[in-house]
Amino acid sequence: MISLFLRDLRLGFRAGDRLAGSLVFFLAVITITPFALGTENGILAHTGAGMIWIAALLAILLGLEQLFASDHADGSLEIMVRETDFPALAGMVAVKCLAHWASHVLPLIIITPLLAVFLQMEPEMIGATALSLLLGTPAIIFIGAAGAALTVSLPRGGVLTAIITLPLVIPVVIFGVTAIHAFHTGQNAAQPLLFLSGLSLFFAVIGSAAAAAALKYMVE
Repeated sequence: MISLFLRDLRLGFRAGDRLAGSLVFFLAVITITPFALGTENGILAHTGAGMIWIAALLAILLGLEQLFASDHADGSLEIMVRETDFPALAGMVAVKCLAHWASHVLPLIIITPLLAVFLQMEPEMIGATALSLLLGTPAIIFIGAAGAALTVSLPRGGVLTAIITLPLVIPVVIFGVTAIHAFHTGQNAAQPLLFLSGLSLFFAVIGSAAAAAALKYMVE
């Protein structure tokens, strides 16, 4: 499993054009939106958390198509599915999801504080935003894995993957933004952060199993 993680992590960073595409898209959404909203009365500080979460969500959806694409293209995915029993396959899917998160999503989280400063967010909200993304974005990857598995053999399956994934990740975004505003208003942010962590752990199991079942179905 460790070798699979390191392999996928290495492949993820080698695909520099796809990683750059996600980063550029993330930056573009954050930098363009203020022109539409304006900067009066601290509107950016109040809406910044939501903007960052939505931009991160869209950037993640943009890259979900690549979760199994390279393995499908070289035929290794079919071999892996046929020669692996279901529990082991679900574990391998979870490892691939973690590698995808580390190579494609973690860079977005790392640059988030700089973008939060650009959006005039207060210091406590900057840290809360990064923490909420760190805890919540794995859930999006695990949810999206099932959609990516269902569409892996389809041409231009990325749009369908996004359509399948988007309704299911709405609670993640809600709890993420709620946690940030709880920090800002001095309320207890532990509950929404625990919900985010719980969602990521829950979908690590359910999403990986669903993706493994979808891959078994698509191959067999």
